[in-house]
Amino acid sequence: MDCRPFVDINAVIITHNHPDHLDTDNLTKIIGLSHATIYTNAEVSEELEEAGLESIIVEEGEMALGHFLLQVINVKHEPLLNSRAPDMQAYVIDRIVLHPVDSFDEKLNEYQGIPLLILPIMAPFTTELAVPGLADRIKPKEVMPVHDGYAKPFFLKQQYENYTEHFEKNNIKFYSAGEPGDAVVISQE
Repeated sequence: MDCRPFVDINAVIITHNHPDHLDTDNLTKIIGLSHATIYTNAEVSEELEEAGLESIIVEEGEMALGHFLLQVINVKHEPLLNSRAPDMQAYVIDRIVLHPVDSFDEKLNEYQGIPLLILPIMAPFTTELAVPGLADRIKPKEVMPVHDGYAKPFFLKQQYENYTEHFEKNNIKFYSAGEPGDAVVISQE
């Protein structure tokens, strides 16, 4: 992994200790280049300490981080076969972006009407009905898909088309994943 683009970061948030969210080898390289502060929960902090990385433990509630206001939410990871659920935290950023991470927890219903929902669309815990079900409950204005990196392009295209059609019926804009460097402007109207 080329870590040079990470030189200018000053904070890293680790939501839980699954390998697609925590890669201590690459994280060590990033912290070595950037000297960023790592924010996480107690369970991940212990793992980081074993890897020689320091972190700040965050608790449920509001916290300021640089120019951002974060709402930290302790949520349940969706069940996985033969796997213990890790401690995990979801985040609301500046009261306009909800990132549930790997959770469809009922606690997230509190954020109905949020401008942008970052929605995990593919994982061992998802189904084609559960994914839009979370967004249908939250009723965001816009949805940005994540957690789809292992899908073949033809399948991803089909999924995006299905979700776009579904969400349009509910007056929710669905963004197809773009290319690195693409941007999304969040409507706060």
